[in-house]
Amino acid sequence: MEFPRFDLTGRVALVTGAARGLGRAISLAFAHAGADVALGLRDVNSHGGLVAEIASMGRRALPLQMEVARLDQIFRAVDETVAHFGRLDILVNNAGVAPENLAENVCEDDFDLMLAVNLKGTFFTSQAAGRAMIRQGSGRIINMGSQAGFAALPGESVYCMTKAAISHLTRCLAVEWGKHNITVNAVAPTFIHTPGTESALANPEFRSDVIERIAGLHRIGEPMDVAGAVVFLASPAASLITGDTILIDGGWTAR
Repeated sequence: MEFPRFDLTGRVALVTGAARGLGRAISLAFAHAGADVALGLRDVNSHGGLVAEIASMGRRALPLQMEVARLDQIFRAVDETVAHFGRLDILVNNAGVAPENLAENVCEDDFDLMLAVNLKGTFFTSQAAGRAMIRQGSGRIINMGSQAGFAALPGESVYCMTKAAISHLTRCLAVEWGKHNITVNAVAPTFIHTPGTESALANPEFRSDVIERIAGLHRIGEPMDVAGAVVFLASPAASLITGDTILIDGGWTAR
């Protein structure tokens, strides 16, 4: 009998938006599970002590210049990952932006930025990694969705739209690439304590409303709450899961 395995020993992962917040937590969780990690960074020098932290776990880290709105940087980063480590087993499309504005006030620049990073960046990073995974006959892709893809959040209509699209893109890629032993899944978090949500959650009224809407657990999430699900989806234990989006929302969408 073979029991489920959750370790990633010998695997190579690429995480976009790795400098802080969820990307940083996922990168550290991968290293803790045994993987070497390529760090996709909007500024290659922005990793802080992340490379050293991963090295302290006995794993290798490779910082990469990777602005996902730039296709040249996407394809170069994937090529450098494969050249450096010899393979690419896991991709996490974590990079994303969320300018907030009422629908009647959204400007074209913000609209174009969100589509360029959240959708176009996710698709073409998946394409670049997918080509490498097809060549080696296996791979895991995990996209960063959001509860915003399942619930309407006032002031975030364009962001909600992009995250809903991520869930369907996940299904489409899963169906196309399953024959190559590539699984494609997504996670959809609620509000998580990260630098990106710090200013909004500092508002007591907003924070109280968020905690109330997280109907099951009534607490703000932590980055490792999301990283745990990502490690699971990347692991051998999730080998029969594909095309799925796992909500990590504490019960927000359940009520």
